[in-house]
Amino acid sequence: MKHLLIVALALAMTCSLARAQEAPIQAILQAQAALIMENSRRTVAPAIAAVSDSGLPQAQDVLQAWQGKKLWQRTSDGLFFRAEKAEGKTYKLYDFDTRETAGSAPASDLEQIKPNSGIRALIGSALVQFQLQDADPKRRLAALTSVQRNPSADVLEPLRGSIAAETDPTIRAMKVRAERLLTIAYDPDEAERIKAISEMSGDLGVDLRATLNPLLATRRAVFAGAPPETLNIAETLVPGASVEVMQAYDMLVEADLAPSRVTDAQVRNALAENAKGGMVGGIPIRQLDDPDMRQRAYRALSAAGTVPPAPDAAQIAGALEAHSIVDVYLEPSRTMTNAVSEALDTIALTVGVNQTVDLILDGLSLTSIYFLAAIGLAITFGVMGVINMAHGEFIMMGAYTGYVVQQIIPNHTASILVAIPAAFAVTFAAGVVMERLVIRWLYNRPLETLLATFGVSIALQQLAKNIFGTQARPLTAPAWLDGAWVINDVVAISFIRIAIFVLAVFFLGVYLFIMRRTRLGLETRAVTQNPRMASSMGINLNKVNMLTFGLGSGIAGVAGVAIGLFAKVTSELGSDYIVQSFMTVVVGGVGNIWGTLAGAAMIGFLQKGIEWFNPSNTLAAQTFMIVFIIIFIQFRPRGIIALKGRAAGD
Repeated sequence: MKHLLIVALALAMTCSLARAQEAPIQAILQAQAALIMENSRRTVAPAIAAVSDSGLPQAQDVLQAWQGKKLWQRTSDGLFFRAEKAEGKTYKLYDFDTRETAGSAPASDLEQIKPNSGIRALIGSALVQFQLQDADPKRRLAALTSVQRNPSADVLEPLRGSIAAETDPTIRAMKVRAERLLTIAYDPDEAERIKAISEMSGDLGVDLRATLNPLLATRRAVFAGAPPETLNIAETLVPGASVEVMQAYDMLVEADLAPSRVTDAQVRNALAENAKGGMVGGIPIRQLDDPDMRQRAYRALSAAGTVPPAPDAAQIAGALEAHSIVDVYLEPSRTMTNAVSEALDTIALTVGVNQTVDLILDGLSLTSIYFLAAIGLAITFGVMGVINMAHGEFIMMGAYTGYVVQQIIPNHTASILVAIPAAFAVTFAAGVVMERLVIRWLYNRPLETLLATFGVSIALQQLAKNIFGTQARPLTAPAWLDGAWVINDVVAISFIRIAIFVLAVFFLGVYLFIMRRTRLGLETRAVTQNPRMASSMGINLNKVNMLTFGLGSGIAGVAGVAIGLFAKVTSELGSDYIVQSFMTVVVGGVGNIWGTLAGAAMIGFLQKGIEWFNPSNTLAAQTFMIVFIIIFIQFRPRGIIALKGRAAGD
């Protein structure tokens, strides 16, 4: 019997050894079975590490099944499988080593391992090393994103190991960056951390600053005498300079290094509790209205041991002199904190330079918008001297023309290309009609012109409401204008604003060509300089005025299409730009296109500069801008570039 038992044990050991050799991942699971089944966040880490560090290709399958609650143990023999529910209460089993089906088993013979959230997080960290080298780039990218969102020291080495084999250049660059950030935060080698900081010191990424800033975290400490020289001290606080005296003393009290201060309320309560026979501490109660007398009474009670002693100014000063209050870096290495401080200073300087560039780009963008909105007014008001309060409504008409074209032509690129000339044609015709019916009778009568065009403005707004309603209408930009040109994490400008800038430059060229290279431009300049002489030379003033007003109105319509790409197209769209348009023309100098450009630049950069100081209140920025312009006009009433002629009042 004894011999039979020995033989059975030998056979069992041989079978177990053979099974371990044939099924290595199963052998690891069997070795860690107790910890796996215990299913405790505190004790399961060695089991997870044994699987993930095995180097076996099946390790990823085990961890994924375990994390997804698909890891089961067959109770009859203790083996682990991935199980999928079949019919009824039966489960289909999959062998981890062969990755093939291993039959089925009833639910009564299986026990499911259900990891809690803490265990799943541990498994997730272990899975990273496999996911970072997955054949599917989407899975690699997802794993890398997970590392970026939840960085830890555990993933640093797996991340480093995955870089060499990475074939996708974009993912590789992301891995290299993530590795550098993790090196800064978690690498035990100080030299490697400093090297990584030096390599990335010119980077503007927010993630870099988020990695560096915690390394300069401090704690406040109080010491009797001088602090230990081994500490990495960020700052020594000087009472009365970098910290208030009483606040510093309260730190000593909190550290049990000095007696507590006694407040006025505590003094009053103590005196009230110890009043006897109209006296307190030898001081008559009627004299306690005087603060000095209250202090004398309290000191008397303190000398008698009735109340705790109150430190006086000299004692407080002495206690502060005998102690040191310092802010100590949590990072013990002084070399490390110095490198981090230098890197953050470099980044701050670079960010400041890039913020200036970004502010300049914003100013150019706003300048192009104001110039495009005002270039038509520069013709009708600057050249012709007509105060056209309906100029904003021509901008609105152009925007609605673009909307109507998009309803007919669904292709956004084609519709915009058609909408620009269509808006010019519609508003040109409207301007000609308005000039013939209203403006031609009011030349040299500015007040009547203002009132008449204001009435036209109201009528056009109401007409737009009747046709299109009060709800904002979409004017969609082509797909190639979506997004922004991102130079870095600080500097970016939308493609729509770039397109508006190009459009503004284009119409500046068109205006200059018309005014300098065409008969209409020659006649317009002649009429501007001396209308009587121009008339005597055979120039038809009515025709020139009509075409010039139509040209200014047509350009306003094109501006409406451009503005409608990023603003809401409503009947009030033009009223949002009429004030800025008039200010642009007046500040720049009436009758001069270069003055209009200078005025748009001045107003655009001024508004963006004011908004930079108070970005949450654009209304305040516009108010300050108007006040500045009023002051500017007091000193230069004819604008930046003055032009002699009819528009200037000659």
